[in-house]
Amino acid sequence: MGESFEDIVIEMKKHGGKFPRIPGGGPRAARIIVAVIVVLVLLATGYYQVEPNETAVILRFGKYLGKADSGPHIKIPFGVDRVYKVRTGYQYKEEFGFRTERAGVRTRYSSADFTRESDMLTGDLNIATVTWVVQYRIANPKAYLFNVRGVRGTLRDISEATMRAVVGDMSFNEVIKLKRQEIELQVKERMQQLLDRYGCGVAVKLVQLQDVHPPAPVKDSFDEVNRARQEMDQAINQAYQQYNKVIYRVKGEAQQTIKEAEGRRIERINRAKGDAARFLKLLAEYRKAPDVTRRRLFLETMRTVLPKLRQVYVVDENTRGMVPLLDLRGQGQGGTR
Repeated sequence: MGESFEDIVIEMKKHGGKFPRIPGGGPRAARIIVAVIVVLVLLATGYYQVEPNETAVILRFGKYLGKADSGPHIKIPFGVDRVYKVRTGYQYKEEFGFRTERAGVRTRYSSADFTRESDMLTGDLNIATVTWVVQYRIANPKAYLFNVRGVRGTLRDISEATMRAVVGDMSFNEVIKLKRQEIELQVKERMQQLLDRYGCGVAVKLVQLQDVHPPAPVKDSFDEVNRARQEMDQAINQAYQQYNKVIYRVKGEAQQTIKEAEGRRIERINRAKGDAARFLKLLAEYRKAPDVTRRRLFLETMRTVLPKLRQVYVVDENTRGMVPLLDLRGQGQGGTR
């Protein structure tokens, strides 16, 4: 049993194609051994397993035959069928302007210089350092494998060119602060259009800006300017707050004064109208009966005035002097009778 399969074939040729006699066995044992070897070879070259997150692309004599999903499969061995497995369920990530060496609770980044990727010229001729991440998946395994050589490098070139084009259409402040989300959406859409045009077979899932800041030589000066602007904005806001506080109070007081004056105006007008109407009614009654109306007005006036008086003196209309009749002895003591 120490002979190999090739030794057995050579012995078969020597005996005219018949199985040689194996020590300790016979032709039947040789046939079983050969059959086992053939089965093992077929299994080794014809069986393949596709993982759950993979898709297999099958070529027969170098021509595309089809795809196979996850699970065990059989192919024609001896190089007739070739299987290429592609991780279609995996989301790939490309980093620009930085590299992650080890991810975890405390992520460690590479200390290499990637400013060639990250330094970009904005629309107002300033330089911004932009770092971003692109996440994508393989949507068409056939196109990914056979349409473009080096899909990863092509995707990186497209991403960098697209980002530079979008950043170059915006001002420095827009890139730094104002339009970061718009930049991400534009880069994602333009990248997908170019990748589809080239037939790369990938789908861009996310473009995310990690950090956008001025270049290192001017970063401190830029931060100082931002701090000065923030202090200026804070001072302006405080001044507006004080202004609004005083103005609203003064406006409220003025409005209150106007409303009070308006109320007094309306009150006086209504009182004057009422007095005028009363006078007209009295005039009409006076014209009908002058004596009676005059006497009635006198009595009504006395009824209103007399209760407010402390002393009342009733004199004859023919009296010429009042002084001899008045007792003025208690006037100096603060008393009144």
